[in-house]
Amino acid sequence: MDEERALYIVRAGEAGAIERVLRDYSDKHRATFKFEPTDEDKRKKLCEGIFKILVKDIPTTCQVSCLEVLRILSRDKKVLVPVTTKENMQILLRLGKLNESDDSLEKVSEFPVIVESLKCLCNIVFNSQMAQQLSLELNLAAKLCNLLRKCKDRKFINDIKCFDLRLLFLLSLLHTDIRSQLRYELQGLPLLTQILESAFSIKWTDDYESAIDHNGPPLSPQETDCAIEALKALFNVTVDSWKVHKESDSHQFRVMAAVLRHCLLIVGPTEDKTEELHSNAVNLLSNVPVSCLDVLICPLTHEETPQEATTLDVLPSDKTAEKETVLKNNTMVYNGMNMEAIHVLLNFMEKRIDKGSSYREGLTPVLSLLTECSRAHRNIRKFLKDQVLPPLRDVTNRPEVGSTVRNKLVRLMTHVDLGVKQIAAEFLFVLCKERVDSLLKYTGYGNAAGLLAARGLLAGGRGDNWYSEDEDTDTEEYKNAKPKEELLKPMGLKPDGTITPLEEALSQYSVIEETSSDTD
Repeated sequence: MDEERALYIVRAGEAGAIERVLRDYSDKHRATFKFEPTDEDKRKKLCEGIFKILVKDIPTTCQVSCLEVLRILSRDKKVLVPVTTKENMQILLRLGKLNESDDSLEKVSEFPVIVESLKCLCNIVFNSQMAQQLSLELNLAAKLCNLLRKCKDRKFINDIKCFDLRLLFLLSLLHTDIRSQLRYELQGLPLLTQILESAFSIKWTDDYESAIDHNGPPLSPQETDCAIEALKALFNVTVDSWKVHKESDSHQFRVMAAVLRHCLLIVGPTEDKTEELHSNAVNLLSNVPVSCLDVLICPLTHEETPQEATTLDVLPSDKTAEKETVLKNNTMVYNGMNMEAIHVLLNFMEKRIDKGSSYREGLTPVLSLLTECSRAHRNIRKFLKDQVLPPLRDVTNRPEVGSTVRNKLVRLMTHVDLGVKQIAAEFLFVLCKERVDSLLKYTGYGNAAGLLAARGLLAGGRGDNWYSEDEDTDTEEYKNAKPKEELLKPMGLKPDGTITPLEEALSQYSVIEETSSDTD
């Protein structure tokens, strides 16, 4: 009934009446995502009628009402089939200021029309294969990048940027060809990185270092949403970028990694939004060539003097022992390097473990990232080793028992999900410099057996990668307990079927064999 009344007014009414009836329809169906099949034909005709109205010279407020209803109706895939035409797509491009002839964004009154047009395009492209094909024909990705360049440094049009970025994300998700176009032809990597810089209000203090105001306000909801959409679009653009081919690529990835470091050190308007922001930053960091991830850490600045630092924990007195320190402003420092970003990643990982669900989607990206960082960058590995596998003092409880990060990771080594347990074991193995004896010390043989069997290292040894030869210092507690531990003892079956140490089992079989020979 709503569609029938709206359709009647759209066909016969004047702009004021059309605006009123469509506003009523929009208010009533704002949260509608499932529609009655019996009214499908009426909804199709209403869409067609709205497009006919949009080509006319009508007030801006009426345009907005038309687009709001069109956005609602575009949630229904079946309705889009007859209305997704090149002509109708071009109408939305024109209203969204996506034509090359639109030079500027000066009329603030037009901003709501631009935003609603972009929202409609997001729905239509997502729900219609025909629209996806037309997007390629109309070169929509290039038009979206052009619009971004017009508004990249203008903070008061975040909604336009947000939905422009969301549409770019959808296009690059649905078409692999567009990923390549964005990366190379449209220079999407520096463009989207600049959008992030603007959202975070970054001020550079060095080539790959930004100023962090720990006492500054959180990001606004609009800035956070805009940053999240940019991160998602960048992920698609860089998804195949694991290898750097030239120096200019390396520079671009280092700048992006530095921006992501800044992202990890700021917060959104709520805890959930901060986690979503950091989660997308982690996903994107996984696409950065590992050689460029050294910018996640940096030497202390002149202002961050060691005299300002206070010692948190000192390892046993040994010439190789190092100190973990924290500055008065809570900056994590290790071996003279600022480890704030790595510490955030570690805390993020632990929170994902504590959630206890969706490990494959939520936990494996950050675990993989920390593993690769540790394998490639010595200072990161040593810091994470100090945090995750500190000198072993508790030698009475099993490695998987307890609430430390080590205990939690060891429990994951026997998780039912193969991918989860593999990456958890790999992370700990890398922290142990891929030395079997060191891994067994911290995890126990039973927990490590799966990884060692896969690597062919059940008999001991070490992995294929090279690590520095710094010492792994044992505590007095571990030195005293080590001779008594007997972590691995070969066992065998006695003739009566019970388990006994292998040496004893073999001796019993020898006695039986000798007795049998004497009888013969």
